Amino acid sequence: MPTVILVRHGRSAANTSGTLAGRTPGVKLDETGVKQAEAVAQRLAELPLAAIVTSPLERCRQTAAAIAKAHAEHHPALRPATDRRLTECGYGDWTGKKIATLAKDPLWTVVQQHPSAVTFPNGESMRAMQQRAVDAVRAHDAELAKSHGNNAIWVAVSHGDVIKAIVADALGQHLDTFQRIVVDTASTTIITYTATRPFLVRLNDSGSELASLVPKPTAKGKPKKQSSDAVVGGR
Repeated sequence: MPTVILVRHGRSAANTSGTLAGRTPGVKLDETGVKQAEAVAQRLAELPLAAIVTSPLERCRQTAAAIAKAHAEHHPALRPATDRRLTECGYGDWTGKKIATLAKDPLWTVVQQHPSAVTFPNGESMRAMQQRAVDAVRAHDAELAKSHGNNAIWVAVSHGDVIKAIVADALGQHLDTFQRIVVDTASTTIITYTATRPFLVRLNDSGSELASLVPKPTAKGKPKKQSSDAVVGGR
């Protein structure tokens, strides 16, 4: 199956103000966030991306647009597609409040230690957030495998908690462990799905080269056949 590069959006004004933006409309990248988006776009520019899919929220669409613009300099332009399943968790009544205030709410401890039990007041459960995000990634993976082959590489631009939840699923971890995972703004997290298991290729990566993701052709000039087996002893 294809490889997905999960990109968290660049830094937003809400990130710097310590506010839980959630699905608040109009939250844009700040000046640093714009530079972060441009930087990750340049890292991705030379990869033969099959698709760019993004959360519909503006900070993600801005990041996806920067990736598409940089990509167009090396390959035919890709127009980002939106998928609501990649949107931010529905934080309900918590949306727009200061993190420092929310940390005093009794629900905060549950979010930290037992997120699988959390449904935000007038909002979404964290289990539902994980399920729809994982479903989205796997669905796009399957579609791109049919249209572009099993070695396709694509980008999904989303949010911190959403990406952490996808990673937890890929690692076979319970959702209650996902708070141990760190996903910084404008970082790349890379997962390759195979017939029997996903492989977490990179996590919270903000600086390494990405060209090695492109499969090297075999002696016959064909892409190397994908395997679900892990290399004993490491690569």
